[in-house]
Amino acid sequence: MTAARRTWSGAVVQLGSLVSVNFGSAVAGLLIPAVGVAPVVAARQLVTAATLLPFWRPSRATFAPNRLGPAVALGLALVGMNLSFYAAVHLLGLGIAAVIEYLGPFALAVLGSRRLVDGFCAAGAALGVVLLSEASGSMNALGVVCALLAAAFWAAYILLSRRVALTLPGLEGITIASIVTTLIAVPLALVLIDWRALTVRDGLMLLALGVLSSAVPYTLDVFVLRRLTPRIYAVVTAFGPAVAALFGWLVLAERFTLAMIAGIALVVVSSAVAILSHREPDSQPRTLTRDETAG
Repeated sequence: MTAARRTWSGAVVQLGSLVSVNFGSAVAGLLIPAVGVAPVVAARQLVTAATLLPFWRPSRATFAPNRLGPAVALGLALVGMNLSFYAAVHLLGLGIAAVIEYLGPFALAVLGSRRLVDGFCAAGAALGVVLLSEASGSMNALGVVCALLAAAFWAAYILLSRRVALTLPGLEGITIASIVTTLIAVPLALVLIDWRALTVRDGLMLLALGVLSSAVPYTLDVFVLRRLTPRIYAVVTAFGPAVAALFGWLVLAERFTLAMIAGIALVVVSSAVAILSHREPDSQPRTLTRDETAG
């Protein structure tokens, strides 16, 4: 297979991963009014842990404080990101929540840059969010706070995952982080869930959420990692807010005006331009994204 065909096949599979993750987030949007945010996060993390644990063989060195600490911090960032994002989905809708949350990694990418193009891209993304807020009317203030928290946690997750990748081999770091998240989310869900209102349909949807948001993306990522450079991967990931908005419309019956669609497009295009114009070598190690681990 030629390099071009490998890249195209990898990009298509990664897009499939984005579709699976955001379909899972749309399912979460249907479930949250019935079961709450914590059970949704717990279901996803249980499937994530079940997916990763069979491939994790910890060594004694793994549990050294200097190595374990960053992975635990990564887990705390992960649970904070998941809880705040799904709360934002409930209060704002999937499309708007995903766009605001994406500002976290986008800001991290252009932060401190002195390039004029990054300045224009940041302004374009900011204008996109303004269009979204103006077109959607008065957005829920708590929902916006939750989405901004999710953005901050996502940025922290990226920084911590880079550090963990240098201290723990393979999937050890993210596996430990998933265990930490599960140990927090599951007890919280058990306390908060209304067991009398839980139906078999809700249980099946929680399982589907976990599979769509965790098992499928991890499986597809094995294929993607061998075919895409970090830059191309990041460009495809930039389309995440648009895919989220699509599923918000299809599954959650969210309505988007032309101005809101333009706002989402501005965020996506600004991100893609910022990434494509960057001159870092494509051989740079890629960081795990939220789509591979969370909401």
